[in-house]
Amino acid sequence: MTHRCNWVTSDALAQYHDEEWGVPSRDDQHLYEMLILEGAQAGLSWSTILNKREGYRRAFAGFDVDKVARFTPKHVETLMQDASIVRNRAKIESAILNARAVQQIRAEHGSLAQFIWSFVDDSPIQNDLASYRDAPTSTDVSDALSKALKKYGCKFIGTTICYAFMQAVGMVNDHERDCSCRDACAALGGVKSKAKAKSMATPAKSRAQAAT
Repeated sequence: MTHRCNWVTSDALAQYHDEEWGVPSRDDQHLYEMLILEGAQAGLSWSTILNKREGYRRAFAGFDVDKVARFTPKHVETLMQDASIVRNRAKIESAILNARAVQQIRAEHGSLAQFIWSFVDDSPIQNDLASYRDAPTSTDVSDALSKALKKYGCKFIGTTICYAFMQAVGMVNDHERDCSCRDACAALGGVKSKAKAKSMATPAKSRAQAAT
């Protein structure tokens, strides 16, 4: 019998959990996609964003960074009428600003992947959580990543969003101890001390909150 993290409460969340969440990703297009989706989720549920994911892919040129970076105010107005995405002007504009920021990051660091993975020394942090409720909402690493991305002009990328992003792209393995996916994600990323993942913040529900 498959045991999943207890925040999985629907078929869509199960598929995302089993196939993507916590799997180390070094694909720039996917990393940009997750930056935008995690930012779009602010104030909403992750289920809502998953349900709109295909709409986001259509609206934002398949998350092609260079194409989105060329979006104009006219594109923004069109997207404000698109019910398949979250019609929040600040979030739409942030996706464009973040694409331009990623272009600058690539120019300076070679790739978005090289840049963001440097914050965990290119090796995923492996946590040992009995329950998703024990996961932090932020850590020193997410604080540093958020601060660095903001310096490049990124928006909707606070430390809590950054930690959720880190979980999503496998920079930190926060699958519960008994979850069937935990060891598979660990094997893909290797073993890293969990010390870096300790947070000064109060433990909370990052992705679990988003799933409700």
